[in-house]
Amino acid sequence: MRVSGDWLENARTQTVLGLLTGAGHAAYAVGGCVRNAALGEGVTDVDIATSARPEQVIALAEAAGLRAVPTGLEHGTVTLVVNGEGFEVTTFRRDVATDGRHAEVAFSDRIEDDAARRDFTMNALYADASGHVLDPLGGVDDLRARRFRFVGDPARRIAEDYLRILRFFRFHAQYGDPAQGLDADGLAACAAGADGLARLSAERVTSELRKLLAARDPAPSVAAMHHAGVLAWVLPGADPRALGPLVHLEAGRAPHWLRRLAVLAPDTDHLRLTKSEARDLTRLRDAIGQTTPPAVLGHDLGADLGADAVLARAAVLESPLPRDWQAEIKRGANARFPIRAADLPHLEGAALGQRLRALKARWIASDFTSTRDDLLG
Repeated sequence: MRVSGDWLENARTQTVLGLLTGAGHAAYAVGGCVRNAALGEGVTDVDIATSARPEQVIALAEAAGLRAVPTGLEHGTVTLVVNGEGFEVTTFRRDVATDGRHAEVAFSDRIEDDAARRDFTMNALYADASGHVLDPLGGVDDLRARRFRFVGDPARRIAEDYLRILRFFRFHAQYGDPAQGLDADGLAACAAGADGLARLSAERVTSELRKLLAARDPAPSVAAMHHAGVLAWVLPGADPRALGPLVHLEAGRAPHWLRRLAVLAPDTDHLRLTKSEARDLTRLRDAIGQTTPPAVLGHDLGADLGADAVLARAAVLESPLPRDWQAEIKRGANARFPIRAADLPHLEGAALGQRLRALKARWIASDFTSTRDDLLG
């Protein structure tokens, strides 16, 4: 198999690979960039695996006038910056000891050792500068079948890093074949090791959930997480029943992980959300439990969040979308309350705020049709 694309053929990638191979070291693009290129998906980051030791990588870079950043020397990683683009260059390595979150590694000269410590066979693919793919573990067959399978013993891979449980479901949602389902051995190992998720930081869990729920259709993976007893460890009280209907209702709209989280989980206090995410999630949940018309949601929440609220409510209530809801959302979002504080010069402080709220309630009740004169008359 060969892969191609601007990510591999551009001068920056070729410079890094050539720098290493020109000095007699093995060097390959590895992991997600190779996987995505082979699947026809977009490539964002290019990671490099090499037989060169970190100090050799740094010396070669400095001699070539390139910036070398020692981002993870204990794990063999040096970031080379070429014309503003960073490349993580990591020495072939094998695991010496793991504790479910971190690994102690030893450097190796063998690509087989490096492949054996990776999480999934589809991520253990290496491409040289010409695009020729090296496949030490049979990942090409799994890739062609769109089947995510753990490298070696699934239970052992999971025990090395319990985040791999969430990555198993996330990668299946992003790249797997929904018709054939998840790999049975991997699913059983995830179920058996689910309690290890309690060891993970909230930041790592939240990052994986963001990616999972941003997949085109995460519903089958999330349902499998639920049945395997995994979902409850990361989203206590989660109910996946509304997720499938929501994905169906979203047709034509870009995935939004927060919209999906709103219909999935009542308890997200343990996640690491930004302030704006936490605020929007609360507003979405409140809207789901109300009968607020789409136009009012558009006015109160804005066009995007208002649309999310309409979709989420329909999914949870198993009801059809309201007639002309998108136009109504837009109409409400564009409506402007015609009264300002300056229109009530005789009031101030709490009395002013109370009067403005009362007038706005009347304006909304009029379906945004009342004019300034109507409200002040």
